[in-house]
Amino acid sequence: MSLALLKKALRSYASSARKKTNEWFFKTGIGQYGHGDKFVGVSDPDSRTVARQFSNLPFTEIKKLLQSKIHEERATALKILVRKFEVGDERVKKRVYDFYLNNFSRVNNWDLVDGSAPKIAGVYLLKHPKEAHILGVYAQSKNLWERRLSMIATSAFIRNNEFTWTMKNAKVLLLDSHELTHKAVGWMLREVWKREHKIVEDFLIENYKQVPRTTLRYAIEKMDEKKRQRFLKGF
Repeated sequence: MSLALLKKALRSYASSARKKTNEWFFKTGIGQYGHGDKFVGVSDPDSRTVARQFSNLPFTEIKKLLQSKIHEERATALKILVRKFEVGDERVKKRVYDFYLNNFSRVNNWDLVDGSAPKIAGVYLLKHPKEAHILGVYAQSKNLWERRLSMIATSAFIRNNEFTWTMKNAKVLLLDSHELTHKAVGWMLREVWKREHKIVEDFLIENYKQVPRTTLRYAIEKMDEKKRQRFLKGF
């Protein structure tokens, strides 16, 4: 598997129209969270197609791909890692997990976190709960993307009806200043609510004055309209 061939394959799907769309969608303007990120104009499905074709790319080459300034190349590297994790035995899963965290500085936009954190970190930590304390560490990180991981990775726990880390980190992140964190917290609270209404509703009532409006709107999105209005109006 050649890294040069992968990059060539990826660029075969690129378009100038998609490039402009991606630059706008991922907020690459001055002062925005994605400032400085570079795009060539490849869609997520096309990135996934290339990742499947190059799923046997060795870790040394994946690391080089993750170092790329091109967003779609980093995204493809992460899709390859997810694939290796999903089909690998326990030894491979451990290697992918360690590699992922050791190179997490390159997972530096919300889509990169969301597409990899639940499928690698979340699934691994669900099966290795003694190591799950890293989620609490990341919730208090100064790095926006580590804080987002601390919530999004818990979706793997939620699917297993385990809510402790989601609720614990939601509490820690209530005073976070970034809207992307507010959205992540609200999203995961909504996912918990789908399975256990009372836990989330009690949490929102208890912490109502601290809950960012964005977090609240995400969390209550699936409630019936009467209950939703009660939360929006503060009871």
